[in-house]
Amino acid sequence: MQLKKFLPLAAAVVLLPTLGFAQEADMTPPNEEIGYIFTTFMFLVTGFLVMWMGAGFSMLEAGLVRSKNVTMQLTKNIALFAIAAIMYYLIGYNLMYPGDGWTITNVLGAFSLTSLEPVGGSPDTDLTYASVGSDFFFQLMFCATTASIVSGTLAERIKLWPFLIFTIVLTGLIYPIQASWKWGGGFLDANFGFLDFAGSTVVHSVGGWAALAGAIVLGPRIGKYGKDGKVNAFPGSNLTLATLGTFILWLGWFGFNGGSQLYMDTAGNVADISRIFSNTNTAAAGGALAALILTQLLYKKVDLTMVLNGALAGLVSITAEPLTPGLGAATLIGAVGGVIVVFAVPFLDKLKIDDVVGAIPVHLFAGIWGTIAVVLTNSDATIGGQLISIVIVAAFVFIVSLVVWFILKAVMGIRVSEEDEAMGLDRAELGMEAYPEFTNG
Repeated sequence: MQLKKFLPLAAAVVLLPTLGFAQEADMTPPNEEIGYIFTTFMFLVTGFLVMWMGAGFSMLEAGLVRSKNVTMQLTKNIALFAIAAIMYYLIGYNLMYPGDGWTITNVLGAFSLTSLEPVGGSPDTDLTYASVGSDFFFQLMFCATTASIVSGTLAERIKLWPFLIFTIVLTGLIYPIQASWKWGGGFLDANFGFLDFAGSTVVHSVGGWAALAGAIVLGPRIGKYGKDGKVNAFPGSNLTLATLGTFILWLGWFGFNGGSQLYMDTAGNVADISRIFSNTNTAAAGGALAALILTQLLYKKVDLTMVLNGALAGLVSITAEPLTPGLGAATLIGAVGGVIVVFAVPFLDKLKIDDVVGAIPVHLFAGIWGTIAVVLTNSDATIGGQLISIVIVAAFVFIVSLVVWFILKAVMGIRVSEEDEAMGLDRAELGMEAYPEFTNG
């Protein structure tokens, strides 16, 4: 009798694994859907890593400006990210990826609202290898990064609202139009074979050219350059924050470059992403060490701010081609970026171009170097195609930015008064301070 009681239980135990296997088999998606899922997941994860770079720019700038201007930098960075998100939705995404909807073929995309309607799970076209929402989210973060570059250069003397209006133009029009020429299948890609894997030119030098135009129109901070040619240093308020910001940017760059592989649907793509991570990391290390050693040799003391920017320049340098180099070549490419920063900072000072955080050397100069360096490791790149593309993007971004800055200067003014600049933008423009117990004595 006791045995009969346990027979149903025994049968259930025997059948349970079979039922489990049957359930798992039913839930396993087809191969193409697995690729869709993993690529979508990659875009989302790498996208929020790039989004985290916004915190890195905020901390870097907060540390490199003076205490009286910290709150303004934080305000600009949170505001520019929000503006980029809205503008990229309104017109930026479709301008950048027009598909067959070019307004001017291969030059100007379509002006229309972004739609994130589901497109299914089968990679039957170029638009459906991942969800549209994940691609939009990932690409938006690059757009916001471009605007962050401008913020630091113009710190400590620009008014808030003119800067934000420029950000609207940059993220809604300037960035997506030129990005469409390469990543949207436009004429730089089709006619010149331009190669820029993750945006040494398309993102970083674009931000650098826009910042350079703004710095020229805006002019240097009061007292930065003496009549005798002397350059007066304005030490940053918090090198701890600046270092934290650099490490955050370093971390975010793995999403920046790794996600630009664009696929995670095969073992080969996953291996390539791993290689990209390693090359990205070693390029940053090369840039940091090059700046550390060079400042010791030139100035007899290591300059931490140069080392931080050297790491960032290494990251910018490898961004145009983080896949094809070996670890040694990637280290050297990054090291050249670090050297560029050490010499470019005093070069700009000789020209009396005041770049508060060193964004122009890091993003513009190292971005140009990184784009040229593609030819060293990628046989598909040509020096002519790379150079002419750099020049075309530079001319477009710099000229349009210059025009916008001059219009803003004429219409509403872009620079605070001398009194407000001396007081600090935190109190003058915002009425609040990041460190009130220190700045108020």
